[in-house]
Amino acid sequence: MRLSPKTIIIAPEKLRDYILNSSHPDGESKARFLSEIGYKQENWQILERDLRNQHLPLAASPGKKSIYGAKYEIVAPLVGPNGDRKWIRSIWIIRTGESVARFVTLIPEEKS
Repeated sequence: MRLSPKTIIIAPEKLRDYILNSSHPDGESKARFLSEIGYKQENWQILERDLRNQHLPLAASPGKKSIYGAKYEIVAPLVGPNGDRKWIRSIWIIRTGESVARFVTLIPEEKS
């Protein structure tokens, strides 16, 4: 399944205040991981653009379903602003009763 870019929500605060925040207790390791390929809290818009351009065109695999909705995962490399790449798993959810996919989080992958 491909998630339609027209029906995607990526909350800026999810990227800026969590994923790229090296002071966040849960986001610190993700921020450190992403900084290795050039992402910083100040350039969160580039991460949003790259998720849309590099991950969303790819097929999403069904993940866990819950009372909140159906999750989908995309596992692929992400090429950062410095040209280096890291593999990530991006997680998306389509909430029950909605047709919009929302970005949940990303998880570093061990591929090279």
